[in-house]
Amino acid sequence: MSSIPADLPDWISSHIELYLTDPEKAHMWDASAAGGTGMLPCLLLTSRGRKSGEERMLPLIYKKVGDDYIIVASKGGFPTHPAWYLNLVATPDCEIRVGPEIHKARARTAEGEERTRLWGELAEIYPPYNDYQTSAGDREIPVVVLEV
Repeated sequence: MSSIPADLPDWISSHIELYLTDPEKAHMWDASAAGGTGMLPCLLLTSRGRKSGEERMLPLIYKKVGDDYIIVASKGGFPTHPAWYLNLVATPDCEIRVGPEIHKARARTAEGEERTRLWGELAEIYPPYNDYQTSAGDREIPVVVLEV
């Protein structure tokens, strides 16, 4: 059974709850809830904890490229990877909700030219990613391809 992690900020927990009750409304997220601007497309990722084995949900900005969904493991520019990314590295099989649609997916980290190209596409949707990369220092922020 998936659960909402207890240590999340209220605005993220509220977004997960909205996704579970009204996925159409949750799909396009008002970024002002987190200090941003505009409406952004978000999916709901369910991954398995690499330590706990429990399923965890998290809403993430995405872009669909071909049949795949692309997300960025930014963690707001922190110098360490987010737990959800480390969970996907350990167990790449996951589930995503995109609006009312639910898909099984397999995650992989984009590298080289593919990463550069996809980073640019996501930074067009959410320009602060570029600032996050600067803040992350030596950590190259992963771009994750969710293959459905």
